[in-house]
Amino acid sequence: MKLRKIDNIDVRGKFILLRDDFNVQIVNGKITDAFRIEQSMPTINALRTAGAKVAICAHLGRPKGTKNMEFSMAPVADYMKIPLIKDCLDKDFMKEMNDGDLVLLENVRFYPGEESNDPDFAKKLAEGFDIFINDAFAVSHRAHASTVGVAEILPSYAGKLLASEIEQLSAVMEDPKRPLLSIVAGSKVSTKIGVLKALAKLSDKMIIGGALGTTFNYALGGKVGNSLYEADHKDTALEILEYAKENNCEVLLPLDKGVAKEFTPTAKRENKNFTEMEDDDIIIDAGEETTKRDTDAIRNAATVIWNGTVGMAEWQPTWSYGSFAIARTIAEQTRAGKLESIVGGGDTVAALTACGVKDDITYVSTGGGAFLEFIEGRTLPGIAILEDK
Repeated sequence: MKLRKIDNIDVRGKFILLRDDFNVQIVNGKITDAFRIEQSMPTINALRTAGAKVAICAHLGRPKGTKNMEFSMAPVADYMKIPLIKDCLDKDFMKEMNDGDLVLLENVRFYPGEESNDPDFAKKLAEGFDIFINDAFAVSHRAHASTVGVAEILPSYAGKLLASEIEQLSAVMEDPKRPLLSIVAGSKVSTKIGVLKALAKLSDKMIIGGALGTTFNYALGGKVGNSLYEADHKDTALEILEYAKENNCEVLLPLDKGVAKEFTPTAKRENKNFTEMEDDDIIIDAGEETTKRDTDAIRNAATVIWNGTVGMAEWQPTWSYGSFAIARTIAEQTRAGKLESIVGGGDTVAALTACGVKDDITYVSTGGGAFLEFIEGRTLPGIAILEDK
């Protein structure tokens, strides 16, 4: 995939509409994880140094096309110490900008035309700008006005972050070092059928964990108590296991689980296998035997792709056991030069951060849904429109 990149374009004095993904976690008006912002800075700094006049277009949360100030970009503007333009369609600020200036536009999702990719809204958003640059991989699987609509109007290019995401993920998908181990967890089989099949075809081994793994255990006749699983996807799970077998991919399902009688962070933990599970047991984490098996598999891999925590990793320390063990083992092997590691998904990246090992991973993707859809082989509309054909 060859993208139009910003490396060789003259941006001095030009008005740039830059789509970034600043959908960050904010608690009490303060940003608690600035990973996506920091990953976007190489493109921002390069454009400013080159003398561009840059307006960042971004979204926060799901305001559903209404001006809900709960989702204002103000905390992001405060964090970046740049002006906030209070309406993303306002153009008055442009006549005051000098070369190298940077502003942030208010939440583009305050308008219903953003998510519906309304042509009139896209035209208003693009008005006055000379160039569009998409650096928001995490929203490029959406055909929105700020990812596709404006790219149909303005000369459009991929930013440094987006181009790097595509290069890194493409390299792993096309020619991975083997053996390749994929780790897929999360809550629902129904949302990950495509990616499970894609990884079953690509991987030598695949760990299926979390509530996802619970559904597979249920499909094989295991007791799952009062836990989260999808009974109506029993046949889907069995079909995926058969597909993996046909493609010579060994699937590693949970052997035991960390369970409790109530679904709370402070609940008393027990480890049980699937024959011991009682009707009122609630599965919250991977078990000790499963975790040892999984970390051993990581130590024997040359490449690991990981998406989805295997338990409630945010409920530390009792229920983060399995996810943190995976994170630390991947980091340890990567630091030692024995492993290439690719990690994506908000909860998964948060687990890396909580463990203090994010910087040890070969590549941490800013994408969640986009990360999975790219691995699945789907066309991402916000990227397809940037291809140099």
